Order: sequence, then structure tokens, then C-alpha cells
Amino acid sequence: MKKEVLGVYFDDLTREEAAQAGAALLAEDKFHYVVTPNPEFILAAEKDQEFLQVLNGADLVLADGIGVVYSAKIQGTPLKERVPGIEFAADMLTCLDERGGRLYLLGAKPGVAEEAGRRILERHPNITLCGTQDGYFKDEEAALLKVAAARPDLLFVCLGAPKQEKWMARWGKHTGARLAIGLGGALDVFAGKVERAPESWQKLGLEWAYRLKKEPQRAGRMAKLPLVLVKAAGKRLKK
Repeated sequence: MKKEVLGVYFDDLTREEAAQAGAALLAEDKFHYVVTPNPEFILAAEKDQEFLQVLNGADLVLADGIGVVYSAKIQGTPLKERVPGIEFAADMLTCLDERGGRLYLLGAKPGVAEEAGRRILERHPNITLCGTQDGYFKDEEAALLKVAAARPDLLFVCLGAPKQEKWMARWGKHTGARLAIGLGGALDVFAGKVERAPESWQKLGLEWAYRLKKEPQRAGRMAKLPLVLVKAAGKRLKK
């Protein structure tokens, strides 16, 4: 079931339900893509119609940010829970490992995807890492050809929004992948370059605060969270 939050239609799923839905997509012999919007995505999509269409055209739209969950509740259309992209990605790696599939990592700074891949294979030995490429390419078509030549089943696209979502929508079906996921900075986490918040912070919905504590330069981005909540409240009042 889809629920609309400020123009973006989210799948109302728990993490477990999202994992089941993702596994079903990965089992199909055709291309699918998944997006994981946070409040920044919602605000950007208000000003970028193509981005909005790409988000709403995805096979799965998962609420990555706690601000999305709060906004949905304020609107009167509550979502079951937050489903962080990094956790959905981890579930898809488990699924791929069980079936013995091929993984391609696209994005991040040079060397990060390789280290992320090495660590992923330590935990998931039945996965074949069929290729990596950093996100600093200028020729989108050349990047596509490299991915397609590797014949992945699962593709992590970590180029930052909205570039990664538009890349998946434009080129994804030509990669040969069954499932592509837009994951922002997830490769830095998989590579051990960025530490996730402790589980206690995550459960309280304060992962954003932990990241702000670790990376104060993100203050400008974090300031967008209250704006989304205000917009959601305004929408509720109009109703």
C-alpha cells in the first residue's frame, strides 16, 4: 500500500516486509529499482519534476529518514516504520548470498567501493563481486557499458541524490541487473569509512543527531528537517 507524503508515494512497509518485497524483485528476470527518500529528497522533488517522477516511478519507495515518518504522522497518513536504505541493502546482500548472485558497486570516492566489496565478501562468501567503479565519472553511458559488461544481479548506485535516482531510471534497464538501489553514502559505511549511530540512537530515531555530532558540517542539511515537518503540518491544516 502506498502513502503519499508531500507528493512522494511511499510503500508502507516494515523492514521485514521491505526485505520480502526486495527478494521478490531480485528473483524476477527483469530490471527493478528502489529509492530511499529522506526529507532532503522531498524538498528537492518539490522543485524538480523529473526527480519527483523518478521517485514515484520506483518499484519500491522506502522511508529512509525519521523526518519522513514524522511528516507522515503529522499529515495523518502514518507509516509503519522507517526503513533505512543501509539496512535494506544489508538484507538484499543476505538474499543475494543465499542464492549465490553477482554484485556491482557504483559510486563513492576512488578505492571506497573496492574496500566495501572486500568487507561485504567477508560476510557473504557466496556473492560474486563482479565489478566496482567510483562515482567520479563524467560519461554516464561509458559507466553504463562497464556495468552491463559485468552482468550484475544486484547493483548499488551511490552517487548522491538526485543523480543516482535519475541514473537508475535512465540507464538501469540497460545494465542487465535485476535490482538497483540508490544508496547515497552507504558504500562509505560498508567500507568502514563512516560509522553508523549506536543502536540505542537508531531506536530513538536520533541517527541524524549522531551524524550531526560526528559531522557538524552537515548542519545546513539537517536544518531542512524542521521545514518538512512544517510543510506536513500545513498540509494537515488545509485538509
